[in-house]
Amino acid sequence: MATDYDTPRKTDDDVNEDSIEELKARRVDKSASAVDVDEFDQAEGLELPGADLSNEELSVRVLPRQADEFTCARCFLVHHRSQLAKEKDGQQICVDCA
Repeated sequence: MATDYDTPRKTDDDVNEDSIEELKARRVDKSASAVDVDEFDQAEGLELPGADLSNEELSVRVLPRQADEFTCARCFLVHHRSQLAKEKDGQQICVDCA
């Protein structure tokens, strides 16, 4: 798109006036396009802390720690042997915690 650099430029006052009017126009447009949303539909997917999840089932397969893995003594995550930073008093520490 071509730009005409010879046109008069707006002063700061003109820019502020235009932007205020643009904001007012946007506010009117946004309020006109508001959509009614049922509160029940919004709350249906909401999970509350401490909610009873006893009827939920997990579909994740948990594997035991493998021979080439270790559990970090600080973060208690299972890492591959290549992530071992140091071993002190029989406690293995990962690179992230070291």
